[in-house]
Formats: sequence, structure tokens, C-alpha cells
Amino acid sequence: MKIAVLPGDGIGPEIVGEAIKVLDTLRRDGLRVEMETAPIGGAGFDAAGDPLPEATLALARQADAVLLGAVGGPKYDALPRDKRPEQGLLRIRQALGVFANLRPAIVYPELAAASSLKPELVAGLDLMILRELTGDIYFGQPRGQRRLDDGQREGFDTMKYSESEIRRIGRAGFDIARGRAKKLCSVDKANVLDTSILWRQVMEELARDFPDVVLTHMYVDNAAMQLVRAPRQFDVMVTGNMFGDILSDEASMLTGSIGMLPSASLDEHGKGLYEPIHGSAPDIAGKGVANPLATILSVAMLLRHTGRNETFAARIEAAVRDVLAAGLRTPDIAQPGEPVIGTVRMGDAVVSALARQKP
Repeated sequence: MKIAVLPGDGIGPEIVGEAIKVLDTLRRDGLRVEMETAPIGGAGFDAAGDPLPEATLALARQADAVLLGAVGGPKYDALPRDKRPEQGLLRIRQALGVFANLRPAIVYPELAAASSLKPELVAGLDLMILRELTGDIYFGQPRGQRRLDDGQREGFDTMKYSESEIRRIGRAGFDIARGRAKKLCSVDKANVLDTSILWRQVMEELARDFPDVVLTHMYVDNAAMQLVRAPRQFDVMVTGNMFGDILSDEASMLTGSIGMLPSASLDEHGKGLYEPIHGSAPDIAGKGVANPLATILSVAMLLRHTGRNETFAARIEAAVRDVLAAGLRTPDIAQPGEPVIGTVRMGDAVVSALARQKP
């Protein structure tokens, strides 16, 4: 399996470095994988004047999977919109056709107290948010800014979904739900948006093919409230690009830290782009305190969904659980008074836990 490694900006190189140590450890245990690194985001602009250089995109297309760190930083805020680091991320998602974004939110027992909610509300939470990734308002045309007759500036974006786009993400949601608790909550805003009216119609049509899965609907504002009120009522949530972006970040705080959430973005054939859901955190870049666990858990998702290697994926997840059970904490998940460790020591701890799990 060939992996394109795109460290990106800010803390990206630091956390990806720890994930590579995990892959190297598993490679010594028999995992057959090769890796090649390329720039993206601000690093891509610095190297080639483009947040997604042609060579980087070519490498990503040739690879079986892409491991990405994070993009962005204040250094690039003044660039034209098409040169901003975030455009590199949006473009690679679209170019690879990775439409299904899986964002698991799991509360580890040791981190229940780190959640923004009371431990009794989040204990045992195991939620999968499925976000459509290549459509919606982020990609809809027309978009831009214009000057009105009265001299005011106006910004505009287009929210739209085709039936086929809804159908493929909806089917993915039903498939995931079928393998879990057989509960699928579709999140929309069908009371005011025509896009969401179509979304709900297509989801109802799909439900006929999955009679064993209970489909429910919820408006996005209510879903945001319910995630805080009673998060364990959900098992799998499926929603559009913008709603999923917001809800999955909200769900991250239920787990104790956004630094704990991995993600997988898959195409129709299992090729994936794997990344933590957090950003480049320029305020802590270079300080050695970033939490690498979301990136390491993204590697587990990579091995499971693209590599089809459940054994190695489960080993990584077990190693992370062992590290947390041993009381090791980066600053973002530490409670007051708990000792903390840095990025490298956390990565080393996961590698050591993997070594102890050898048959």
C-alpha cells in the first residue's frame, strides 16, 4: 500500500511525524507499506506558489491513501482566496472524489471527566458522524462578491445538492448504521431549505432498501442542541457538508478534546484521505505540546478502510487505550493537577504500547 504523506502547516508536521513512527513500527511487524511526502496548504504555496501543487496532487492520485496533517496559518491570511491554504484542502477532496467523511466521536472512560459535559451524560458515547464532503455550499456555484446599485458590497454562496450526491452519501450512512446499532439520524433544515427538502425525500426513498435500519430526521439546530442535552441518543448521524462540519466539531468537545478525533474521507472504491479533524493550531506550533492521538487514530482508520487490515487497525486503537489508561496526557486532555507530556513522548508511548502487544 502506498501512502501519500502531506504534513501541511502549523502542528501538522509534528503530529504526522508521530503517526509515521507508528506506521514504521507496524512495518517492522509485517505491514507492507511505502510512504512519500509532499507539501500542501501554506507549505505548498511556499514551495510552488500553489496550496495544492501539481506534483502533490499527482502523488495523491497515484497513492492508495493520503495521510494529511493540517493546513493554514496567519502567515497566509492576506493571500488571494484561491491561494489560501484551505483551498488546497478543498481542492484535493474534490479532485480525489472523497465524498464520505467519517468522523467518530468516542469517549474513552479515562477522559469522561475532560468532556465539556457532565461525565454521566457522555460516558460510553460512541457516535459516528457521516458528513458529505464534496458538495453543498462549500463548492456550489455561483459564488463571490459584487457591488449593489446602492454601493454596498454583497457576498453570496450557493447551497445545492443533486439527487445522486444525496443518494450516495445516504446509502453510505445506511450501510454504516447496518453494521452498528441500526439507527440512522439524518440531519437537515427541511423546514426552510429546498436543498434539505430534497435531502429528506431521497433519504426516505433509500430507507425502503434498508428495512432493518430505523431512519429518523432532525433539524440541524435541534441536532446541535440534542448533542449537548443527550448525546447518547445518537448512533450514526448523516448530514451535508456545512452542517457536518459544525456538528462534528461540537461532538469533539464531548470527547474531551478535538485532539482526539480522527477522520476518514472515502471515495466510492475505498481510497481515502485521512486526517485529524482539528486545524493547524499555529499558536502551539513548534512547542511540542500538540496531541498526536487524533492523527495516530486516523492511521488506524486508514488501515481499516483502505488497507482492509483490521488486525493492525485494532492494535493501534488498543495501544491508544493503553496509553490513556496509564494516565498519560497531553495538555488538551489533562485535568487540573495531572502531569502532562508532549507530542513526542505521547507518540513514543503509543509505539511502546504496540510493542507490548506483539504476539
